[in-house]
Order: sequence, then structure tokens, then C-alpha cells
Amino acid sequence: MSSSRYFALIPAAGVGARMGEKIPKQYVQIAGKPMLRHVLDTFSRADAIAHTFVVVSAEDGYIDATMASLHDDSYTTVLGVGGATRHQSVLNGLRAMRGEINDDDWVLVHDAARPGLSIGLIDKLINILQDDEVGGLLAVPVVDTLKRAGAEGRVEQTVTRDRLWAAQTPQMFRYGLLLHALEQATAVTDEASAIEALGLQPRLVEGDARNFKVTLPHDVALAELYLKGFV
Repeated sequence: MSSSRYFALIPAAGVGARMGEKIPKQYVQIAGKPMLRHVLDTFSRADAIAHTFVVVSAEDGYIDATMASLHDDSYTTVLGVGGATRHQSVLNGLRAMRGEINDDDWVLVHDAARPGLSIGLIDKLINILQDDEVGGLLAVPVVDTLKRAGAEGRVEQTVTRDRLWAAQTPQMFRYGLLLHALEQATAVTDEASAIEALGLQPRLVEGDARNFKVTLPHDVALAELYLKGFV
């Protein structure tokens, strides 16, 4: 492996309105512990990861309990610099990390609401991208037939799925490049989009269906099945 180090950055400042829960989505209990705890546990067990930073809002009232429940919190630092959007939270987190990371080190940005991430996927992403000039992301090929809807909710067009991928996380880029890209970008929904806006082409690394994003209430039950090993 290269001499560069690998850091995880978890934006966890969202409220998860679509979940309909009274608490932020990342703290919803799945398979006996909060979603965020699953993510932090996975990164803490990954040998390649030097340290994990989790970005929460300054008013977060749940992170202390989550950190207290970790078996070893020395692998994780909480940054209370979360913004109104994912873009702003990640950018604020990168700026707060400045004193502890070099421009050539890698940052793996991962959604707090993807508790199905495995150490195997982390290692796969790092092994494939460690010498890449740009970086890249986990993603899965689109297998469903895609329809574009018209104004009245009727099919306007069938969209070819050839070479279409659904983006996942982690998304892995060198610190200096990612910081620059996010400082230049406006209204991006993931880090790869900011890199693309610079005219670069991130590499796609095939992920896994288990690494899906918990967004709606019924997703919790599916995540439970995966995490308990029933699927």
C-alpha cells in the first residue's frame, strides 16, 4: 500500500425528516444500537483507517451517549461543526481536520445512514484506489428498468440503464483535492459530483446491496435483517 494515510469522515448532522422519527435518523436503533454506532464500529475495526471524524450539529444532544457506548473511542473524534446541508457539513469537517491530515492523505466520506458497510468493502475500495490519480466511490450497477415521468405522473420515456450506476459511500478522494472541490462547488449532493465539476472522472468500484442508505421507515426492517445476518 502507498505511504498515504486513510481517514474516515462521517457527516451526521442531518435530521432525517423522511423517516418520521422523533430523533435524528442516524440515532435510530437498528439491531440493538444506533445506525451511527454501527458505522463507527466498522471503521474502528478497519486496520487501514488511521482515524475517524464524525461531524454533528453544535446542538446535537445524542452523540455523547453514542460515543460513551463505543468499546474504544480513541479512534474517533467528534466535530460539532455540522451545516445545513451535507455539502456544508463535509466541507466544515474537512476544514476542522486541517491540522491532523496532509493534502495527499485519503478521506473516505461515508453516510451515517449506511450501517451495512463492511470492513471488506472498505478494504476493497482502498486497494483499488490507493494509486488512482483521482479517487472514486462505491456504487452498484442499475438493474431495474428506468422510467422518466411526465408532469401527470405518466411514463414519458424509458431510460436506458446501460452504464448507469447508483452511487454509494464511502467516496474516497485525497484531502487537498476534495477540500478544493467542495470549496469551489455549489449545490452538490455528494463528493464525487464536486470532483466531476473540476473536470475529473472518479472511478466506480462495485459495492454491495447491503450498503444501502436507510431513508424511509421500512428501510429499518431490511437493515435489521442484513445486520443480524438473516439475508
